[in-house]
Amino acid sequence: MGNRVICMKKKDVVIRSGGGDGGSRSKRVNRSQRKLLANEEPLHRRALSMAIHQSQGFDGSMSRRVGSTSSRRQTLSDPFSNNKQVPEFVESLTVKKFVLVHGEGFGAWCWYKTIASLEESGLFPVTVDLAGSGFNMTDANSVSTLEEYSNPLIELIQNLPEEEKVILVGHSTGGACVSYVLERFPEKISKAIFICATMVADGQRPFDVFADELGSAEQFMKESQFLIYGNGKDKPATGFMFEKQHMKGLYFNQSPNKDIALSMISMRPVPLGPMMEKLSLTEERYGKGRRFYVQTLDDLALSPDVQEKLVRDNSPETVFKIKGSDHCPFFSKPQSLHKILLEIAQIP
Repeated sequence: MGNRVICMKKKDVVIRSGGGDGGSRSKRVNRSQRKLLANEEPLHRRALSMAIHQSQGFDGSMSRRVGSTSSRRQTLSDPFSNNKQVPEFVESLTVKKFVLVHGEGFGAWCWYKTIASLEESGLFPVTVDLAGSGFNMTDANSVSTLEEYSNPLIELIQNLPEEEKVILVGHSTGGACVSYVLERFPEKISKAIFICATMVADGQRPFDVFADELGSAEQFMKESQFLIYGNGKDKPATGFMFEKQHMKGLYFNQSPNKDIALSMISMRPVPLGPMMEKLSLTEERYGKGRRFYVQTLDDLALSPDVQEKLVRDNSPETVFKIKGSDHCPFFSKPQSLHKILLEIAQIP
């Protein structure tokens, strides 16, 4: 049985091909965006306020949610369910909790639109700030391993009730954290979703995925102008961070200006050690996980060709494609991303 490829195209046409039924089908999904857009503005203001506090050195406990729409959860219908009532939709799902893992430089704040749309569909999104990211006050220069970087996520998974499973979602290099956790706790992960992410194979480094854009790891360590030497110039580099104009071109070529502004004051340096660490993934644990990949077709940070190679070399169960999305579909194509997350949640 082959892998499925699902492409999100203009006018919200969904195309499926390569499925096990030997055929293909297409359907038009009618959607109303007004309620989500109306709810987005106060959430964006809250996310921006939190980011400003962070940039001013706010040192407080990190909220796992940028905003909450839970009071509306039972009164709204899912915009993608053809007016099917939310309670009926939710009751049909065996796993309702999504754990959202950000990528390099980002934090839990980047998921604010996704949080709103999932909650309005009656689901339960949870976000984490990886070590040295977002509101996690760990010094990024002290984070040297993937385990240290993933520790907030590891703690969240370890503290789940014994019988509870989650759908784990990773963006960009957050995909390496998803793979790491899937290897350690396969019994807790119902499905793993990689959004234009570093879905690496055994023995591969997260950084290797970006070699076409940034050069080899060895070349980057010798020549990059973006390296940070947190322990002094005479010691190995501890992190990296692109200049703002560089980030805008790489990550946000299709994103709204307000989300670019939010990102410019919120993004933090990326710990270098975790990006250079080779993952050890086994067929007995990681290999038994259910993996899904979301490709972003207007991505300048992780090109569609590179993403295609990732899914070819480390084949997931299903591949989804979002046309018109840059490297941050939670900003540039939030509705398309939301629909994909709902569809994956409903796959038996």
